[in-house]
Amino acid sequence: MIEKATGDVWWKNAVVYCVDVSTFLDSDGDGIGDLSGLTERIDYLAGIGVSCLWLMPFYPSPRRDDGYDVTDFYGVDGRFGTPGDFVELIRTAADRGIRVIADLVPNHTSIDHPWFQSARAGRDSRYRDFYVWVDEKPPEKPGDVVFPDKETSNWAWDDRAEQWYLHRFYSHQPDLNVANAAVRDELAQVIGYWIQQGLAGFRVDAVPFLLEPMGMPKGALHDPHQLLKELRRYMSRRRGDAILLGEVNLDPPQVREFFGDEDELHMAFDFSLNQAMYLALARGEAAPLAAALQARPEIPEDCQWATFARNHDELTLDKLTDAERAEVFAAFGPDPGMQLFGRGLRRRLPTMLDGDQDRIRMVYSLMFSLPGTPVLFYGEEIGMAENLEIEGRLSVRSPMRWSQERHAGFSTAPEGAKLVRPLGADDVDVAEQRRHADSLLSWMERLIRRRRECPELGWGRPTVLDAGRPAIFAHRCDWAGSTVVALHNLGARPATARLELGPDTLVDLFDRDEILPKRTGRVEIPLGRYGYRWLALRGEGRRVAP
Repeated sequence: MIEKATGDVWWKNAVVYCVDVSTFLDSDGDGIGDLSGLTERIDYLAGIGVSCLWLMPFYPSPRRDDGYDVTDFYGVDGRFGTPGDFVELIRTAADRGIRVIADLVPNHTSIDHPWFQSARAGRDSRYRDFYVWVDEKPPEKPGDVVFPDKETSNWAWDDRAEQWYLHRFYSHQPDLNVANAAVRDELAQVIGYWIQQGLAGFRVDAVPFLLEPMGMPKGALHDPHQLLKELRRYMSRRRGDAILLGEVNLDPPQVREFFGDEDELHMAFDFSLNQAMYLALARGEAAPLAAALQARPEIPEDCQWATFARNHDELTLDKLTDAERAEVFAAFGPDPGMQLFGRGLRRRLPTMLDGDQDRIRMVYSLMFSLPGTPVLFYGEEIGMAENLEIEGRLSVRSPMRWSQERHAGFSTAPEGAKLVRPLGADDVDVAEQRRHADSLLSWMERLIRRRRECPELGWGRPTVLDAGRPAIFAHRCDWAGSTVVALHNLGARPATARLELGPDTLVDLFDRDEILPKRTGRVEIPLGRYGYRWLALRGEGRRVAP
């Protein structure tokens, strides 16, 4: 099992880091981040312990949706560099032991994509059936529109085509007709091309929308999941260790379906657990988080959940009830300007927690200890804030802060030059935090290193424990004869966990303290305000990481 966990199923114990190339580092002074700048910082990422780099879209695009509106699935946007720069990034990352995955956007294209421009030119175009067209606009129900601040319908009229076309997102992003075999073949070729360029897989955008197309003839897709199966088979024949990480924001039993029989997604984000975590934080009570973890369905052995504290979009809370969502809004984003679509928050974690370092560190300790593969969004390791002056969900995608130099070290552009996006409203930066052993960055490096040394959290079977205190979330992960227990106090007051763990000695994995259980097997473990501890059970036949 150890060989398998660290070999071909590498994603089970990885640390993933998401990067927007345009906002990470500008190497040529034009105000826009680029691939060469990202390559310069590969040693930084390796140094903090990242093992998988996830690239947001870097393909040619008019950038009306931060690159998710693609005009060429096979290219590199010239603003970010050249195909050669991409190859150099892959080579450098591989040399440092980092795999690279990238966004796959199979649901839609930009209206400027040559396929769509040809499709709208006439009904006899070979690309007409690459999209979904209707003569009469179908009826819609409330809640169908994904971005109600920008769109009022999922259908847009095209004067040249003289038909309505489907767009589940923005009207400038027409949906691809995945019922068309030629479209499915094209998506497979896109995967094959980038795998050949060195990618180790893809984060698949908006998976449920891809597999539940509107406006198509009934039965057009006999088995909607067949597309995922086909894409995975095609990819795996070209690179056996490549992965598909899916964005599937559905209830846990529905998410389970997207793993298939180990023949669809390799990993899926656990949105339900993430939302339950914020409800638990708002209440200072562990119950919502415990219930969400216990509600996780069994998944195939080689599949995995991806855990996160914050992602690159709004912090969606759509799986909570209206009353629960109101609790989270009141706690972490009471101003309507901090909210989005009536269902999410457009803030980063440090500002939601009012900069409370104890609480911030507790949340990241919690996220990294949850069973699954942790995913970080760039800047989280230094506690970057959002910029609410940036429109919509882009508020959390401000440029990375590297130093106290001009433009926070992101760009050498002249003073007053326009950057790809304004900087965040904080003054944290990498250079300053590297100078201090007690900084968030230094602490995060230790956390990541310890997480990678605990395969129990990636591979083990989780069990929620009763700690005897409503504010304390306690769980254990058992794998290959070893056990890690994690305790997190979600409350602002100190509390003591009382656990029944048997006769084994507990070793604190951060401070190396030892805790001896009573003869009954009961232990009492004090936790400070927003305190946390990771403990390994040490007894006969059990290993403990150094």
